[in-house]
Amino acid sequence: HGETLRTALNTYLSLAVGDGLVTQFPALLVSTATGIIVTRAISESTFGEDVTSQFSSQSRIYIIAALFLAVLGFLPGFPWYLLFPMALLAGWLGLRLNRKVAARHRREEAARQQSAPTAASSDLSPIAPLDPLSLELGYTLVPLVDRDKGAELLDRIVRIRREIALDLGLVVPRIRIVDNMRLDPAAYCFKIRGVMVGESIIKINQYLCISPGEVSEELPGEPTTDPTFGLPAKWIGEELRQRAEQAGYTVIDPPSIIATHLTELIRSHSAEILGRQEVKAMLDALRKDFPAVVDDHQKNLTLGETQKVLQGLLAERVSIRNLVVILETLVDYSVLSKKPDFLIEKARQALKRQISQQYAGEDRILRVITIAHALEQSIIEASTETTEGTLAVLEPRLHRQIMNALADTIQGVQRAGHNPIILCSEAARPLLARLFKQRFPNLIILSIQEIVSNISIESLGEVAVEKSVHSEVEK
Repeated sequence: HGETLRTALNTYLSLAVGDGLVTQFPALLVSTATGIIVTRAISESTFGEDVTSQFSSQSRIYIIAALFLAVLGFLPGFPWYLLFPMALLAGWLGLRLNRKVAARHRREEAARQQSAPTAASSDLSPIAPLDPLSLELGYTLVPLVDRDKGAELLDRIVRIRREIALDLGLVVPRIRIVDNMRLDPAAYCFKIRGVMVGESIIKINQYLCISPGEVSEELPGEPTTDPTFGLPAKWIGEELRQRAEQAGYTVIDPPSIIATHLTELIRSHSAEILGRQEVKAMLDALRKDFPAVVDDHQKNLTLGETQKVLQGLLAERVSIRNLVVILETLVDYSVLSKKPDFLIEKARQALKRQISQQYAGEDRILRVITIAHALEQSIIEASTETTEGTLAVLEPRLHRQIMNALADTIQGVQRAGHNPIILCSEAARPLLARLFKQRFPNLIILSIQEIVSNISIESLGEVAVEKSVHSEVEK
C-alpha cells in the first residue's frame, strides 16, 4: 500500500493483536456461560439467587482483581486514570465482603455451639408419616392422570371420594397418586398407610369385556380376570367394542377399571381408613350444629371407644352418615357397658330403618337365610371372651359342617338371583359375623331387632347340621 517496512509491520502487529483479543471475547463468554449452566444443574435456587451467592461468597477474588488492575496501571501505555479507580473500587468491595463473611461465620459458630446439646440428645431425625391412601401407577398408565391428556382418572377419583362420603358417611382422605418405576409398566397398586391392599395389570389401549351370563355370541380376546370382583373377562380392541356391547357384554375402559376397583377397595377397607384423626374431624364438624350431642358424648366415651364402634359398623358396610343417632345411642347405652360389641349392636338397632331399606327389595320384602334354633343355641353357648371380642369356639367337626351347609345354602340362594342374607338373634349376630367373615367376606348378617315392622321377611333356606354333632358337642 505504499508504506515503509516499519509502518507496515506496526500496522500488521496492531491489527493481529487486536483481532486476537476480539476473537477471545466469544470464547470467554462461552466458557462463562458453560460454567453457569454446570453450576445451575445441581442448584435448586433461582438464577438471580445463584449469581448473588457466587459473587458474594469469596472476598479474595475482589482483592486479587484489585491488585491485578493496580499492576496494569503502572505499565506504560495503559490507561492508569481508569485502572487505579477500578482497583480501589474492587479492593473496597473485597474488604467490605470480607467483614461480612467473617461476621456471618461468627454468628454460625455461636448458633452451632448453642444447638450442640440438643443435637447430641437427638440422634434420629423425625420420620414422616405414611400417606393414608396412595395409588401407584406404572409409567404407561401415567397419561390417565396427566391433565394435558384429559386426566380422566383424576376426575373419577374426585367422584369416588364424594360417593363414599354420601354412601358410607366416611370422608376419604386425599389419595396421593405417584408413578412407581418398580411396578410393571401396565400395573397399578392401591396402598393404605404404605401397605398394599390391591393391585392389577391393565392394557391402556384395550377394553375389559365381561359376560353378564347371557350373550348372543362369543368374541375373540385375551382371557383375563376382572380385578374388582374376580369375574372371568377378556381384553378386546377398539374395533370390537361396539360389537361386544351389541352382543350384551359389559365393556369397561381402563380408567373405569381402576376407578371401580378403587371404589370396592375403599368400601371393603373403610374400617382401616377411619383413624382417630378422622373421627376427631367428624366430631369437630358435628359440633357446629349439634354441640350438646358432641359434648354429652365426650363426657361418656373416649375417642378410641368411639372409633372402635364406627369401625365395627363400617366393617359390615353400615353407613355412619347418621352420626347424631349413633352418638346419642352410644351415650344412652354406655352406662350399661362400654364393650365395643355391645355398643355396635345397639347402634345397628338404632339404625334399623336404614339397614332394613338397604337390603329389602322394592316390594319391601327381605329374603333371608335362617339358622336352625338348636345350631344357633350351640354357637351362643360356645362363645368366649377374647381381646378381639366375643368369639364362638366350636368343635372342628361342627365348624366344618356349618361351613359346608352354609356354602350349599348360599349357592342355592344365588342361583335364584338373590343376595345371601342371614337373619338371626341379637346374641348370635356378632358371633356369626366373626365366624363367617373369613370364608364369606360379603355375607350380610342381620339380627331380628334390626328389621322394622313394615318390612316382610321371606325365608329362602335354613342352615342345619346333623343332630349327632350337637349331641357330641353337648357331651
